[in-house]
Amino acid sequence: MTDGIYRMAVASGHAHRDTVSLAGQQVRHWLKAQHYEDPGAEDGRHRVGPQAVMDCALKDRVRGAGGAKESVARWRLREFTPQGIWQTSLIISTPQGGPTWVRLDAEQLPVRGTSATKAPVPALARGLLDVISATEGTHTGAARLHGMPTVIERGDVDEVLDELCDPERRMPIVVASTPPRADFEDWLAETVDPLLRGCAGLAVLYALSPGAERDFNRALEHHRVYGGAVRTYLPGLDPAWAPEAQRHRVMGRHTLDTDLRRAAGLLAWLPRRLAVQSPLPDALTGLPPLRARGLRDNAQSAAEIDEVQPGSLLVDHHEEEAHEERARAEELQEVRRWLRDAEERESQLAAEYDEQYSELREARTQVRSLRGRLAEAGRADELETTTVPGGTRDDPVSFAELVDRMDEFPRLAFTGDPRLARELDDQTDHPTWVRMAWDALLALEDYAAAAVHGASGGDFRRWCENTPAECHVFPPRKVIRDESRTVRTNGKWKGERELPVPVDVSPTGKVFMGAHLRIGGGGTAPRLHYHDDCSGTGRIYIGYIGLHLHNTRTN
Repeated sequence: MTDGIYRMAVASGHAHRDTVSLAGQQVRHWLKAQHYEDPGAEDGRHRVGPQAVMDCALKDRVRGAGGAKESVARWRLREFTPQGIWQTSLIISTPQGGPTWVRLDAEQLPVRGTSATKAPVPALARGLLDVISATEGTHTGAARLHGMPTVIERGDVDEVLDELCDPERRMPIVVASTPPRADFEDWLAETVDPLLRGCAGLAVLYALSPGAERDFNRALEHHRVYGGAVRTYLPGLDPAWAPEAQRHRVMGRHTLDTDLRRAAGLLAWLPRRLAVQSPLPDALTGLPPLRARGLRDNAQSAAEIDEVQPGSLLVDHHEEEAHEERARAEELQEVRRWLRDAEERESQLAAEYDEQYSELREARTQVRSLRGRLAEAGRADELETTTVPGGTRDDPVSFAELVDRMDEFPRLAFTGDPRLARELDDQTDHPTWVRMAWDALLALEDYAAAAVHGASGGDFRRWCENTPAECHVFPPRKVIRDESRTVRTNGKWKGERELPVPVDVSPTGKVFMGAHLRIGGGGTAPRLHYHDDCSGTGRIYIGYIGLHLHNTRTN
C-alpha cells in the first residue's frame, strides 16, 4: 500500500553541485532540529542518534538508461522505533547534460502484522523548497513551488492562468480564495497557511487576494473559486469546457470552518496520491540501491550498525543487478503511465457523459414546455409520442437545498446523514450532480406511486427501462440493483451500507442498502443508496447521499 508515503519530485533551479551543497545544508539543519549529530560530508553510514542512522553517498556517478551517465547524491535517514522504521530518503540526480531533479520520500516501514502510519510532510521538504528554486517541471513556464502559499495579486493573474492551462504541467495547483469582509492577512495566517501546509512539495500553492479574485474568475468562468473556498486544479485543465470542471475539486468554507485539521487532511489526500502514483522523471528511476559491506540492509535496530565504519557504504554497481533494477523501474514507470492515462480517459468520458446528460435534460425541458403550450391550444395529441418531461425551473442548485426539499416527495423518506450530502457541494461547483440527484428523486417518487398499487411492472431498474410517457425518467444504466459479492462479504464495507430505517421496516433500525444510483459519471462518482419498501410501508427509504462508499476501487 502507498497511502502513507510522502513523495516530492521537483526540478531544481540550480546546477547539480550547487543543489547538492544547498541540500546538504538543509539536511544538517533538519538533523540538528531533531537533536541528531552532523554526519559530516564523508560518504558512508553514520550513527547520528541512539536509534538513528544516516547513509550518505554524495559523490556518486552511475550509469543510467541507454548507458548515459548520471550524477547522483543521496541521503537516507532511518529512525528505529518499536512501531517500525521511519525512513526519509533524499535523491538528487542530474543526467549528463540534463536538468537536476530532487526527490524526497518519507515513509514508515511498520513491524510485521501492523499497518503503516501516514508520513507527515517532512520539515526538510519546506527547507529544500525555500532554497533550490524548485519548479514542477523543466519546461519553459513551469510553475514555481514554495513551502507556503504564494499570494496572487491582480498583476499575477495572467501568469497563474498560463500555469493552470500549461499542457505540460505535472502537479496540481491549489488556489484558496478569501471570504467576503474577511481580513486577508488574518485569513492567511489562521486558515490558509495551516490548511495548505500538508500539500507542501506536492502541489503548487496559491492564495487568491481579494483584488485579484474578479479577474481570475472572469477568465475561468467554469472553474471559479470564491467565498473562502479552495479548489484543486488538476493537470490538463480546459477552461472553455464546462463539464470538465467537475474534475477540479472544490472544498467549501463550511468544511474549513467545521474542522480545519480534517479539511487539511482531505485536501492533501489527492495531491499525495498523485505524487506516488504518477510517473517519475526518468532521472529519478532505476538507481542502484545503497548497501553497506558486512551489514544486512534491513536492520531492525540501530544496535546492528555499531560495527559499520564511515566510508563503508557503497552503491551496488554490479552490472547484472543494476540492469534488473532499471528493468523493474521501467516496468513500474509504464504501469504508472497506464494508470495516469486510464484515469484521464475516465475523467474525460465522465465529463462527456455529463455534458450529454445536461443537453438531454435541457431538451426534455423544452419538450415539456412545448407540450404545455400545445395543450393550451388543444393540440396535445400531436405530441403523444414525444419524449418524457425533464426538470423544472425550480430545480435545486445545491445538495444543501436538495436535502431541505426532501419533504416535497411524500413517498420518499431520507433517513441518512444530511451533512454528508451537503459536503458534496464542497467537491465541485458543477451543477450536473445536483440535477441528476434531483432527477433520481423525481423518478423514484413516480415509481413508488405506481409500485404501491402494484402497477410498476417490476423493480426500479425495470421501471427506468420502461418509464411511462407522463413520468420522469432516470438512466437505467445508473441503477444498480445490489452491491458485488466482495462488498457484501467485507465486514467494514458492508457495515457502511447498513443504513437507518424505521423500526416498522426493520426491528434493528437498519437494513443493508445494496441498491444504489450512480450520480454523475465515473466509477467513483457520488451514490444514492435506497431501500424499496413499497410493498410494506409504501415508501422508499434513502439512507445515503454522498461520496462513493468504500469498495475495491475507492479503498
